[in-house]
Amino acid sequence: MNSNSTNTWAPARNWIGALAFFLPFLSLVTLFGVSLVSFLFLISALIWFKPSRDALRSHWPQVRWVVLAFLLYFTFVLGCALVRGASMGSVEKPARMFLALTALLAVLVSNAPRRALWWGASAGAVASLAFIGWQRLALHIDRPGGLINAITFGDLALLLGLLSLAGAIDLRASRRDTLLCGAGVLAGLAASVLTGTRGGWVSLALVALVLAPRVRTIDSRALSGLLAAGVLLLGTSWFVPALGVQARFAEGVRDAETWYEGGSVWTNVGTRLELWKGAAMLIEEKPLLGRDFDAARTRLAEFAQQGRLDPLVLELPHLHNDGLQALTTGGVVGFVLWASILVAPLAFFMRRLGRDAQAPQFAAALAGTFVVLGYIGFGLTEVIFWSMKGSLFYALMVFMLMGFCLNAKDKIG
Repeated sequence: MNSNSTNTWAPARNWIGALAFFLPFLSLVTLFGVSLVSFLFLISALIWFKPSRDALRSHWPQVRWVVLAFLLYFTFVLGCALVRGASMGSVEKPARMFLALTALLAVLVSNAPRRALWWGASAGAVASLAFIGWQRLALHIDRPGGLINAITFGDLALLLGLLSLAGAIDLRASRRDTLLCGAGVLAGLAASVLTGTRGGWVSLALVALVLAPRVRTIDSRALSGLLAAGVLLLGTSWFVPALGVQARFAEGVRDAETWYEGGSVWTNVGTRLELWKGAAMLIEEKPLLGRDFDAARTRLAEFAQQGRLDPLVLELPHLHNDGLQALTTGGVVGFVLWASILVAPLAFFMRRLGRDAQAPQFAAALAGTFVVLGYIGFGLTEVIFWSMKGSLFYALMVFMLMGFCLNAKDKIG
């Protein structure tokens, strides 16, 4: 039974379970998958409006800070667009992220099975590896990115692998499910490595800090072997020259040294450092509320004309750092509200995570923690919230996993 008073029925459970499967499965192998699932969650919650309303009311004390964080962030962006006379296109992402709340309501109402999400993440990770492997090995693309850019693909593939790890923990009593989720873990890691993305390694360090003190409570030989295999895969990738992992990290160090010595900006790291320098200049001018991004780009062009920045920064679409992007376009106020959509969910999941892997909500809370920490790490060198896919994937996963946490009663969903 569900944790609220709403009656559940099999068609709703199966339908929302299917959406939970297709969200991660379609995320990297289609352009439309994430948006389609978001609309279907919205329609489902509207069809079940009364039970959805009752579910929100019943769980409001537990979810209010997360819901309010997304609502306030959306309201702030909307207010800025109206006051500045900027394009309303900037409002679409925060609006749809807030409406991803319907995923939480649909999961609560339907009591959808967690297993569907774990299967979807694992199948999606395997599919992403096949896709990116074909591009890298058959098409000889040096930095393959599937249907999107290599950085976002690599980051989300890594996240699918981490979600598969949470699934392996949740379904560890089933050998079949453990094997499927284990394949997802290794496939997600391998797909990320093949894209040549470096930012995800920071997220892995954050995840390790959360996972390390809890590994001993999992008590599963198969999972211990899986974790060892994951570490071995990452370690091997470092020492295989054909994969270029070690070379890209060494290149990053050289790029930074070159930039600091006044050399070429036209490198992966050099462009980021030049952009961050420009962002600091913009933030210093308007620290409280910032300015819309079109105005920011105009100001960057003026800095370039004055010789204070390399004109190269004008060729890039964003500032390659989520925090600096939020500070530039929203000032301190906007940054705090943007940060709240990370901090509030992280607090929600960490409160329910505990240190006991036997707790029924442990895997869902662990997966939610992985999602938030993953995005924090990704955002240090990339604007992972720049694309609609990246933004919606985050919000839908956060709200869906909150629903699974609140519904958790059985050790296997």
